Formats: sequence, structure tokens, C-alpha cells
Amino acid sequence: MSRIPAYVLGAAVVAAGAYFAWTSLGSTAAPAYRTEAATRGDVTQIVSANGTLKPVKVVNVGAQISGRISALHADFNDQVSEGQVLAELDDALLKAQLDQSVAQLESAKAQLGLAQVNFTRAKDLAAKGAGARAALDEAAANLSIAQAAVGSAEAKVAIDRVNLGYAVIRSPVAGVVMSRDVDVGQTVAASLSAPQIFSIAQDLAQMQIDTTVAEADVGAIRAAMQASFRVDAFPGRMFRGTVRQVRLNPTTESNVVSYNVVLDVKNDDLTLLPGMTAYVQIAVAEEAGALLVPNGALRFKPADAAAGGSARGAGRDGTRTIYVLESGAPKAVEVKTGISDGKLTAVTGEGLKEGDLVITGTNGGTAAGATSTQRRISPPGMF
Repeated sequence: MSRIPAYVLGAAVVAAGAYFAWTSLGSTAAPAYRTEAATRGDVTQIVSANGTLKPVKVVNVGAQISGRISALHADFNDQVSEGQVLAELDDALLKAQLDQSVAQLESAKAQLGLAQVNFTRAKDLAAKGAGARAALDEAAANLSIAQAAVGSAEAKVAIDRVNLGYAVIRSPVAGVVMSRDVDVGQTVAASLSAPQIFSIAQDLAQMQIDTTVAEADVGAIRAAMQASFRVDAFPGRMFRGTVRQVRLNPTTESNVVSYNVVLDVKNDDLTLLPGMTAYVQIAVAEEAGALLVPNGALRFKPADAAAGGSARGAGRDGTRTIYVLESGAPKAVEVKTGISDGKLTAVTGEGLKEGDLVITGTNGGTAAGATSTQRRISPPGMF
């Protein structure tokens, strides 16, 4: 039996050592956690909603009588004053009706005069004993009928004069014409309801936003809360508003209940226009100098906790378990959560201080406590 050369034995020992070292490295790779430092700062909790900009007061001007539009004296965007003539209806028929009513009134007055004379004559004859009592009663009745006929004719004249006045449509308020819904020559019919002719915004410097807020968020909103919003027309500009009212009338759509929250907005430079869509953020809570952790830290659980370890969700008192990286391993810390802006959450707790590295996730490494499968990796030169 031939002897194995010493250099061959040495090479085998080196190869075996390299093999065991390689497999050991493959099975004990250190976990790689994503961490962020707990910081102190200000946090604001907001409620987001969409809404539509509207003037605070819009007056719809209609026609109270039917007729053909004969003239228009205002158009879109015109500034109008209270009492200014906006439009006129053709009043030829109205004038004819008024003339007819006046003629009927004069006839009624003549009949009243005759009835008064007959009553006086019958009364004198009855006083002298020369006339029948029935003739006096008939004359008195005719006098009352004539007086009623005069009153009716006077009322008809008054109605026709008012209707003639309605042929001239005037602005009830000072403001800006937002819409004009008729043209010259168009006939408007007011038999059932007053047709709209103009829409006038009383003051575009004072606007409001009607927003829709879900029932889950509306409980945190109160009057006088500050809000900010943006519109698509000015994407780089942020506007300000104030909550005026949370209206009590709910809206239910697809089993989702929402409420109308109205915001007051100052529009002194008239930049904002009616109908613009506003993307609103209402500040419902603020905290200054709070200890803040990223929201990802509230969701992270090590592998052993996920399998039944010590991690848990929010307690009844708002406590949560987060994990701090200490000596390369996660350490559970109990904290009590406060308000959140969607990215950071304010927390309190004796086990956490500013600068501690809270774990928000892993970078693909093996989490602490997780079971790893040992892989057999061949070192170079071995098969």
C-alpha cells in the first residue's frame, strides 16, 4: 500500500476547512432591519375631503308673468346694482289688459252713482210715506252690489298694474351675473313656476365650500377649525378656510353615510371661481414637541412574535408594542399612541426616548427569532 504524499493531505485539510466555513456563513447571515430614529416635533392630524366652491349667497331671478323677452340689459359677469333693470318682457298685451280694467272700473263707478241716486230717491219717498218698503230695500241692495263691483274693478286694475310692472325685471340685490338663461325673442311661461332668467352672486369675495366627510371622520370636526385647500387651477398655491357648520342632514350612498361640512373662504382677490373643485384638509388636532415614530413601526412584528410571541395590537387604553433595535436585536417597548398625520404618530412611554432606532421592517434578511434553513453551498473546487 502506497503512502499518500504530505502535500495532498494538507490540501484536503484546507478544502474541508473552507467548506465548513462557507456553509457556516450561509446559515448565520445577520438580519438586516430597516430603522428610523424617534424624533421630536410638531404633528397635525387632518381630515381630507373634496368639495365645490360656491358663492355664499346666490339669487335666482325669474319671471313672475309669461311673455316674450323683448330686451336684455345684463349679461354674464356683469356687475349689477340693486334695482337695476335686467330684462324687459313685451308688455303690449299687459297694457291692453290694464286699459280694459280701467274701463271696467269707470263703468262700475257709473253704476255705483246710479245706485246711489236710486237709493236716495227711494229713501226720501219712504220717509214721506209715498214709496213702498220693498222699493227701498231693493235700492239698498243695488247700492251694495254697485259698491262691491267698484271694489272688484279697482282690485283688477291694481293686479294689472302690478303685472305690467313685472314686465320689467329688476335685480333684487347687488352682485355679479353668474348665468343668463334666456335670449331676446324667447318666450317664458310662468303658469306653474317662475322660470329662471338670471343667477346673481351677491358677493364673490366671500365664498364657501360644501364638502362631503365620512361619518368615521366627522366626529372630530368642530366649527371654527382651520382648513387648507388647493384647486386644480392653481396647483402651486394653498388657500385657507374656516369650518362654519357641520350640517345634520346625512347622505347615504352605497351604504356609506357622509355629512356636509361647510367652510368659509375669503376671496378678496377674486382668484377663486364658482364651481371649482377644492381638495380640503381640515386640521382636527395638533400637538407640539411630541415624540414621533413612523407609522411603519406600529405595524412591524418580528417573526417569532408573528408565530405567537409578545407583539399585540392596540390595547383598550391605546397602548401599542413597537420594537427598538438594541445590540442588533429587536426589543419590545410599550408605548401609548396619540394623534397621527398619516406618516408619523405621536407616542408616549418610559421605554422610548428621542433618538432610539425603531424598526419599521426588514431588508430581506432573516428576522430575529425566525427559523432559517441551512443551505449546503459547495466551496470553490468541490462538487
